[in-house]
Amino acid sequence: MDKLLIFLEILVVALASIPAIPAEFPTPVLSLDYYEKSCPLAVSIVTEEMQLATLKEVRMAASILRLHFHDCFVQGCDASVLLDDTPTFKGEKTANPNVNSIRGFEVIDAIKEKLETACPGVVSCADILALAARDGVVLSGGPYWDVPVGRKDSTSASLDEANTNIPMPNGTIQNLIGKFLFQGLSVTDMVALVGGHTIGQARCTSFRQRLYNDQINAGNEVYLSGLKATCPASGGDDNLSPLDHVSPTLFDNSYYTNLVNGEGLLPSDQEMYSSGLASITALIVKEYATDPLGFAKQFSDSMVKMGNIVKPVTLLTGEVRKNCRIVNQL
Repeated sequence: MDKLLIFLEILVVALASIPAIPAEFPTPVLSLDYYEKSCPLAVSIVTEEMQLATLKEVRMAASILRLHFHDCFVQGCDASVLLDDTPTFKGEKTANPNVNSIRGFEVIDAIKEKLETACPGVVSCADILALAARDGVVLSGGPYWDVPVGRKDSTSASLDEANTNIPMPNGTIQNLIGKFLFQGLSVTDMVALVGGHTIGQARCTSFRQRLYNDQINAGNEVYLSGLKATCPASGGDDNLSPLDHVSPTLFDNSYYTNLVNGEGLLPSDQEMYSSGLASITALIVKEYATDPLGFAKQFSDSMVKMGNIVKPVTLLTGEVRKNCRIVNQL
């Protein structure tokens, strides 16, 4: 009963921290065979290009996964995150969670170029992101899931929503839960999706405060000394460290083991296990730390759920961009 009361308190605080919970998104008109006739090689083209990209730079799998995540949390999964700023248009790339952080745009450009050659004006940039994110996970040793497709690309972006909706690395457990609930994603979805941090790297500026406030397990002296060498108390803001120091390029469940051991890199990650208000999320973290198959299954299900965040207006009025960085010219 105490755990239930604590969880209810978290929900109250979380709900109070967001402007409003939107009406539930209607089931989008997405399907597995959307391109079966119009572009039958679409899925294989994306996979082949992701294979090339990750062979060139293994980190790219995590970068594309993060792009998809940041896209879906702003206006739904509509490729708005890919739009460049112009003198008359403000995109999302300079939002606080994105600036000097999100990357991989050139990979999406390469995939789009191949698809435009094979079937011009057919495959949306939003679908490219969803498919490429899945392929990056699989190429890193993670689970496969079928990706429903048929999204449209937006003709707008929202810097304000990007600053408001995307979780930050220093967020509290209440803040994290609130941002996921706002997207129609559950607490279980949240803990599973953040498990994507089993691959990828973080900038020093994202974890310096946790590192020098003695919040990382001091028992692992080798890990701590390595982190401090990479991320000094001042300077080196852009220096990188793996989010999962045990198996940084393998998509597995060691990320959760790190949290149980007090070795989560980002403050927001460790919050899910160590916060005084994290009794429910801590149980899920413990479960995934000992059940890799259970984590893989829930991650796959939650990725499909997140990928289905599509605004009906975008399906009706959106487009298939010829260039993922700019809207089509009328």
